[in-house]
Amino acid sequence: MRSDLPLFPVQASAEARQVDHLFLATLILSVFFALLVSATLLTFAVRYRRRPKDKPPAPIHGSHVLEIAWMVLPLLLAMGTFVWGAEVFFRLNRPPDDTMVVNVVGKRWMWKLQHPSGRREINELHVPLGTPVRLNMTSEDVIHSFYVPAFRIKADAVPGRYTTTWFRATRPGRYHLFCAEYCGTRHSGMIGWVEVMQPEAFQAWLAGGTQEVSLAEAGERLFNDLGCVTCHKPGSGARGPTLDKLYGSTVKLQGGESITADETYLRESILYPAARVTAGYQPIMPTFRGLVSEEGVLELIEYLKSRSAQKAEESSASAPSSAGKSPGQERTP
Repeated sequence: MRSDLPLFPVQASAEARQVDHLFLATLILSVFFALLVSATLLTFAVRYRRRPKDKPPAPIHGSHVLEIAWMVLPLLLAMGTFVWGAEVFFRLNRPPDDTMVVNVVGKRWMWKLQHPSGRREINELHVPLGTPVRLNMTSEDVIHSFYVPAFRIKADAVPGRYTTTWFRATRPGRYHLFCAEYCGTRHSGMIGWVEVMQPEAFQAWLAGGTQEVSLAEAGERLFNDLGCVTCHKPGSGARGPTLDKLYGSTVKLQGGESITADETYLRESILYPAARVTAGYQPIMPTFRGLVSEEGVLELIEYLKSRSAQKAEESSASAPSSAGKSPGQERTP
């Protein structure tokens, strides 16, 4: 895409070029067929108009070749555009595994963002050049839409659920951030900036802020302050299920249903604990809705994720040593 065209912002992400190519191809096809149909309609209307002295026209015999052509050719064009669009869509909605996750909370009328290290921002997002960044988004009030034209990304932040989008910035600079969903009287003021920095400069910026604890550490502190450890303690006799290795595992619910413990499930368990009760436990957990903010919920989820990852690392580290022991060594007192 030419950078001097005023209708198109600069391409600053890895997928921007493919989005523009798909848009232009769709636009060219639409304009071509619109002009073709309009020109054909006008030509036939003038050439074959009925005149007072004209005799009745002779019967027209159809052409199977023509009928097949105007059905097959549009079908091929439509299916080709569909396959191309589906490929771009899936690529835009499947972030790589090595993404840097940034939590985003939309609120009238601001964007609140937090990095894994704990660094917080309002209406600004600093990211490193060339690193995939996944945005984990939600809203505190109404639907907002995170829109960065230079990256060709737009995704809704919906209250009560998590949505994600991702990008990989390819050009350093400062780019506009908008809310693209009408959210109230000051919707037009819900704007910000995304600043793409060189990796070394980004690390210096990340370390130059106030000494804030990481998301996982903040979540652990909140976990203890809320008294969650009272019921979710390891060992027998606990009134709630153990949280070790919970994230990513399959949880069996009352009634025989199973569900994967992802971010959405963890959020629902914190705010609506009676919605899905783990098999073997009673629905006695109180709701923390109204007591924990959206940022607090994200911190708790990050703590549970880090706790699961830590337990998984401990299990993998102890597995080789256990495998090398003989059966007699396992029974030593």
